Amino acid sequence: MKILVTGGAGFIGSDLVRYLINEKGHQVLNLDKLTYAGNLDSLNSVSDHSHYKFIQGDICDRELIKQILKTFQPNIIMHLAAESHVDRSINGPAEFIQTNIVGTSVLLECATEYWRSFSDKKTFRFHHISTDEVYGSLGNKGLFTENTSYSPNSPYSASKASSDHLVRAWYQTYGLPVILTNCSNNYGPYQFPEKLIPLTISNALEGKSLPLYGKGQNIRDWLFVKDHVRALYKVVTEGLVGETYNIGGNNEKTNLEVVRTICNILDDLTPKKNVSHKNLITFVSDRPGHDFRYAIDSNKIHKNLGWTPLESFETGILKTVEWYLQNQKWYQKIKNN
Repeated sequence: MKILVTGGAGFIGSDLVRYLINEKGHQVLNLDKLTYAGNLDSLNSVSDHSHYKFIQGDICDRELIKQILKTFQPNIIMHLAAESHVDRSINGPAEFIQTNIVGTSVLLECATEYWRSFSDKKTFRFHHISTDEVYGSLGNKGLFTENTSYSPNSPYSASKASSDHLVRAWYQTYGLPVILTNCSNNYGPYQFPEKLIPLTISNALEGKSLPLYGKGQNIRDWLFVKDHVRALYKVVTEGLVGETYNIGGNNEKTNLEVVRTICNILDDLTPKKNVSHKNLITFVSDRPGHDFRYAIDSNKIHKNLGWTPLESFETGILKTVEWYLQNQKWYQKIKNN
């Protein structure tokens, strides 16, 4: 198949592009604006592949989108392009509104026009990849399901919730064959080093402080990126049109647990004489609107599509730390820019 991936130079997007080409043999056009989080170095392994093409561009550019659809003629659009960091959305929400809401609406309009003239309408899919943050914050109990009401608490999650609603509206109003997924926190190789796990690893290796909001007790469900990508492919090729599928890792951890686990691994792999990396942990003032807990119920995708995560947090985090140890030049180049 021909698959258009938006945001394919990002963390999840680049893993998806590599998977689609190397493991599934599809033709992929990667459209990415290359903002701060986009990194073509993450795609070096496929950059010269005959099934890969890259275009630098903005999903808000209507004429560019129309031209890409006309010339590439994708069977599937997998839409990952988004501004995605909560802290950045607090300091500058306008970019999140523009990319995540306006950009998605432009894509939907162009995709609908393209789909109406596409020769194989029945197989076409518009797959919108979103986040569990649209559901808001959980207490100590309960899980997010596909029927959980939306209650976003940050400009980022509100912009993603808005884009989810637009995608559903295009399905209901225009009949565009859409599928949505909402995932828990991803981690793994090639993640931009401002996120908790890669920031902790890189700072620890550099002997810098390991900042934790509040008391580090906020809870997240952690999903290894390769498990997520397998789920995305399952959904877009086997899922039902108009449906939403939640994708979680079944790995609830407090932020403090995550950081301590990383420190323990580094203490084993790169020990410092008589000093633990845990001594670098520093508690800082909590951020505004910091959701207490996210946890995903993945029963639907498991029962209906047969997907389940292969990595536990313990196996996934070890692989992640080992990758960053072996690829320090990759993240140092980003942090030094």
